[in-house]
Amino acid sequence: MPGASDSTAKQVNGGTAAPEAGDVGPRIKALRTARRVSLRQLADMTGTTASFISQLERNLCGANTGTLLKIAAALDLGINDLFEDNARPLHKVLRREERPVVPVGVQGRKMLLSRRPIHQFEVYAGHFEVGGSTGDETYVHRGEHEMFMVLKGTVELTLADERHVMREGDSVEYATSVPHRTVNVGDTPAEVLWIIAPPTAGALELDQYRPGNRSHPGE
Repeated sequence: MPGASDSTAKQVNGGTAAPEAGDVGPRIKALRTARRVSLRQLADMTGTTASFISQLERNLCGANTGTLLKIAAALDLGINDLFEDNARPLHKVLRREERPVVPVGVQGRKMLLSRRPIHQFEVYAGHFEVGGSTGDETYVHRGEHEMFMVLKGTVELTLADERHVMREGDSVEYATSVPHRTVNVGDTPAEVLWIIAPPTAGALELDQYRPGNRSHPGE
């Protein structure tokens, strides 16, 4: 079973002392509960099982450092936060310059604003250079509902057979099953916002959005 073979290390991050292993399980449960993450959700995000997480939280088994790192990342924490009583606040500001960025479509990039372990919705900011788009073709994806809003510039949003020229402050809602495409038709860079519920991204896609990832820097 993943992570069940090793006991919790007494030292983490280059020698910072950690409490006894018995303190880790209840703390993980408290942090998970505070973030409204179910056992199954945490298990899915860490590649373990709900049964293992439950046993870990009740101190019926231990976890190796690799598994604790995965748990901390899934809860948007550092590993030391699993041991410290004065962990950082649950409500953490995401600075613009810290947004994880990945390329999207043509001359575009996408930033995930909603932070794990939020599972009710996803929020993405998009940036398109002049002429940039989500791609040459329309696309659909999982989920049910999507809200699209233009924050800056002028874009053309295609929804099935409809085309809408949208400017700053304009918004629209549609089903994620409707073929859609976004292209910057203005003469300045455009910024947009997507709000999707329920979330569509799987664990592999979300792994691209690691804090500090600037694979396509510059906003």
